[in-house]
Amino acid sequence: MKHRKRAATNSHPFYGDDAEIKRNRQKARLLRKSQWWKRQCAKGRCHYCGQPTAPNELTMDHVVPIGRGGKSTKGNVVAACKTCNSKKKYLLPMEWDEYLQKTSKDSNQ
Repeated sequence: MKHRKRAATNSHPFYGDDAEIKRNRQKARLLRKSQWWKRQCAKGRCHYCGQPTAPNELTMDHVVPIGRGGKSTKGNVVAACKTCNSKKKYLLPMEWDEYLQKTSKDSNQ
């Protein structure tokens, strides 16, 4: 199977350019080291599923993903368990809510 080489561009498949995304990822790294973030993790709960989670197992999730125009700010990041963060990926809040509703309907049937 041949892999197609991606054309070199300065834009992300969803939104923004590579430089802006890189800047926001750097801001996220700095935010992760802050006392504010450590306090968020110390609460020990996933923002999405509400399950108790060890603080060192919580990950930083951008509510509006960087690749879709989100910023690395306190108002746009939440502590999430790895499972929720992996499932949410690049979804916007309303898309994530729809996904959760669909999965809860499927499990109730």
